[in-house]
Amino acid sequence: MKRLAALMLSALVALPAIAKDQLHLYNWNNYIAPETVKRFEEFCKCQVVQTYYSDNEEMLAKLAAGAKGYDVIVPTGNAVQALIRGNRLQPLDRAQLPNIKNVDPVFLDTKFDPGNKFSVPYAMSTTIIGYNDEKMKELGLPTDTWAVIFDPKHLEKVKRRVTVLDSPNELFAAALIYLGYSANDTDEKHWKEAADLIRKAKPYWAAFNASSYIKELTVGNIWLVHGYSNDIFQANLDAQAAGRKFRIVQGMPKEGAVLAVDSMVIPKDAPRADLAHKFINFMLDGKNSAELTNLIGSGNPNMDAARYIKPELKALPAVFPPKDVQARLVQLQDLTAAQRRLRSRMWTEIKAR
Repeated sequence: MKRLAALMLSALVALPAIAKDQLHLYNWNNYIAPETVKRFEEFCKCQVVQTYYSDNEEMLAKLAAGAKGYDVIVPTGNAVQALIRGNRLQPLDRAQLPNIKNVDPVFLDTKFDPGNKFSVPYAMSTTIIGYNDEKMKELGLPTDTWAVIFDPKHLEKVKRRVTVLDSPNELFAAALIYLGYSANDTDEKHWKEAADLIRKAKPYWAAFNASSYIKELTVGNIWLVHGYSNDIFQANLDAQAAGRKFRIVQGMPKEGAVLAVDSMVIPKDAPRADLAHKFINFMLDGKNSAELTNLIGSGNPNMDAARYIKPELKALPAVFPPKDVQARLVQLQDLTAAQRRLRSRMWTEIKAR
């Protein structure tokens, strides 16, 4: 009997722990606070497994290559448009999303998703200039124009201390805006002008970087970036926490910039659509949505979140653009397959030289 009891105890010890339910979230780097994730895990009695991407094209390419297993993805508007066109999303069950009432109607019922059949706004960001205030003042460089990213006469002073996003959509958009065109211009001649502008500026840049530039700004290795407003916000928080003397500041280009409204969607093959709906509704709660802004500096399309957001963040033009700044912001549109191929070829040539 003792031997039998020992064998039974040994078998129990060898049994794996009972696995928790899992929600697989495919999201941007630095786009949800750890505190929010922990609270949702406690709420749903599940585990959130996160996978990250740093560009919409990267995410779309991964899905096109057959990646599966995600329950919620957070693409930007033009990528939502591409996913809908590709029949890759499942319709949302509005009965499970009562908190959708909190979303500002301005951001609902878009041309690419009428009635929000497939997507619900999550957060916003602007693609702008981020800079080390100490270095830029010392060098006497402007911080309100794309010229500081593209014009060699400015770049000469910060050579190899500049990074730009590793994103053809974002970098071409900035170049087109600087040249006086729309960020959504698809004229091949204008694209070639933008590509030429990028090639001339490239020797002065340290890297194409869409992820680690937050750390590079924080430690002072990089002084100037073309980046996302919430990443620049995070870099400044990290610099202050590390006791740096300088600040990382958001610079809004006077020529205009890209506004990204990112939405929550559920892939057609999502393993746990039930948990996905719970997560989406959870993130539409005003307090939870406000945490995105308070902790990571994202813009916010949630009306109920406004009362919980810190006043000092509401005053940041890159986070909550005033009307005069809004007039100069544009959301990117999806490209056709032919346009995508052309852009890809031009991008490959730029990166190869």
